Amino acid sequence: MAVINNCGNGIMTQLYEYSLRQLQYLLLFFFLLTPSATSLNFSLSSFSDADTIKIEPDAEIYRQVLRLTNSSVDESRGESVGRATWQEPFLLREIATGKLADFTTHFTFAIDTGSESTYGDGLVFFIAENGSLLNSTLGKGGSLGLPVENPTDGPSRNIGYNFVAVEFDIFQNTQESVDDPTGHHVGIDVNSLKSLNTKPWNGSITDGQSNSATVTYNSSTKNLSVAFTTFVNGIQQMDYLSHQVDLIEYLPDLVIVGFSAATGHKFAVHKILSWNFTSTNLTIPGDGVSVALVVGLSIGGFIILVGGMTLVWFIFWKKREGGESDDEDPMVLNNEFEKGTGPRKFSYSELARATNNFVEGEKLGEGGFGGVYRGFIKDLNSYVAVKRVSKGSKQGLKEYASEVRIISRLRHRNLVQLIGWCHEKGELLLVYEYMANGSLDSHLFKLKSLLSWRVRYKIAQGLASGLFYLHEEWEQCVLHRDIKSSNIMLDSNFNVKLGDFGLARLVDHGKQSETTIIAGTRGYMALEYVTTGKASKESDVYSFGVVALEIACGRKPIDLTLISTQIIMVQWVWELYGEGKVIEAADPVLSGDFDEKQMECLMIVGLWCAHPDYSMRPSIQQAIQVLNFEVPLPSLPPHMPMATFPPPISLSTLSGYTTSSVGGQTESSGNGYTTNSSQFTTSSATASHQ
Repeated sequence: MAVINNCGNGIMTQLYEYSLRQLQYLLLFFFLLTPSATSLNFSLSSFSDADTIKIEPDAEIYRQVLRLTNSSVDESRGESVGRATWQEPFLLREIATGKLADFTTHFTFAIDTGSESTYGDGLVFFIAENGSLLNSTLGKGGSLGLPVENPTDGPSRNIGYNFVAVEFDIFQNTQESVDDPTGHHVGIDVNSLKSLNTKPWNGSITDGQSNSATVTYNSSTKNLSVAFTTFVNGIQQMDYLSHQVDLIEYLPDLVIVGFSAATGHKFAVHKILSWNFTSTNLTIPGDGVSVALVVGLSIGGFIILVGGMTLVWFIFWKKREGGESDDEDPMVLNNEFEKGTGPRKFSYSELARATNNFVEGEKLGEGGFGGVYRGFIKDLNSYVAVKRVSKGSKQGLKEYASEVRIISRLRHRNLVQLIGWCHEKGELLLVYEYMANGSLDSHLFKLKSLLSWRVRYKIAQGLASGLFYLHEEWEQCVLHRDIKSSNIMLDSNFNVKLGDFGLARLVDHGKQSETTIIAGTRGYMALEYVTTGKASKESDVYSFGVVALEIACGRKPIDLTLISTQIIMVQWVWELYGEGKVIEAADPVLSGDFDEKQMECLMIVGLWCAHPDYSMRPSIQQAIQVLNFEVPLPSLPPHMPMATFPPPISLSTLSGYTTSSVGGQTESSGNGYTTNSSQFTTSSATASHQ
């Protein structure tokens, strides 16, 4: 009888897996045939006549460059206005649910004044109503190609189509209706040229230098933000600007994107050199379905019917045999996770009892993908941290699967240990070892306790050791992609453990990452990763460098409360290094109670790892050797170098985001929690718990 039962179990499992495959194939067939004009994804490293770019009227494609205004040498043509838009619109709001799309666009551009000392005007990236056209009269000169009226006795206002724009302005309009700040600037505009928020900008336009910008919209936080290059003392650096705006209050469901620029009686040439755009996919209810789809559904109907019946039969049979509900999804976790000596499967009722039914009093924190609760497991006789993935989380299921698949196989003293998992009753739960001293950021920035210098240096060394295991010692290379102080946990003895592997990816040793999804937290992401979307060991090392500087300086990577020269930590410390005064960046709360040689070492290693040129960063093994004083300190340039980039990747393969890459507030996933881990992040889930 046991043999018969085992045989039946195998046959039913095979039938279940077969029917599931048929359902997957049919769903894939459905999505392939459904109209896909609801999202927008493209990547242009240059421009040609074959590109689907609509140009009006002075804009032109010249030598693979999109030129928006006339050449400055052709002054006889007078004022120039040009606009270029992608021909296809994209869906900003899902009609049925009201949900807004996220989007990110990256572009490189140049404004060339031909070495003239007087010039005008600027260019904008804009989002506008589908079907809108350029009004050359309204858009001339200081209107930057936008349909606005700038009266002398009232506010600037649009009298054409609605728009939301990011301007790069090189001419100060002093009219009360515009009230530009002094000097060149970046601004965020809504139906007016009186910017809602501005930031100084130096694009080195008299030299026609190339600049880049990334504009991101986070539909959850309603945050529109810009990461842009600017020149400071001749060195190109990154700066940031953001403003909260609900796009649906100003724009219709279907919108277009593009650039516009204008000149007055003084000239400048406005050029777009490359352009990437990607938006999350939304659907339009009632969209027509092709004849091929109807045929496909007819052919597949019988398969679905048989597969569905088999699936239902198998589930009820499993319930009868097991005596309890099992809500496992084989597409999320394989049966292998129920075998061996790794993390164990918990029942939902067991974890509910352990956390007093997830009572608020046991909550340790809240992250972007759910809450973390303290629980006590009786048969383990120990406390644990239980991450409860929010049912409303966009990426919860994906990160949950990634956590179990990756971290369950890792074993290192400096990595948070996954104890178990559960997916029942529609819940996704992860169980971790309890870390009594919480996250590193709670001590550095929230003054939970003062970390002595000895403990800090030990933390940096331990974190480097854990990262070396991920990059070099395990059977595959693990790219963490979200190393930050809020994901670095401390046990009761302040031993460090890196966690939050929800964004991690596996790569074979000696091979490049194939991922094209930008994931992480602003301030900790390398510029070449933000630009290309290509994660690497070097981008992880960059994040480690930022954390090393946080440990030494006791501050966040981006702090808007500081003076302008200190806002971005890496740039500030590098400037002090060049002046021979790097020790002045030491955390003041230490009151000088630190080993000066170690402090200098940690700061220089931090700068080395956060080098703007990814090819000049050390491997994590090289960083460890310097931290252990096995090799001399590296010699770095006195001034922070310019960033360099690997070859760009196509964004056309992207179907969504794990995080908002730059500009917008970043939501990262994982198995822990934190709040406001930097000035530019929303509540981000961290490695474990606090």
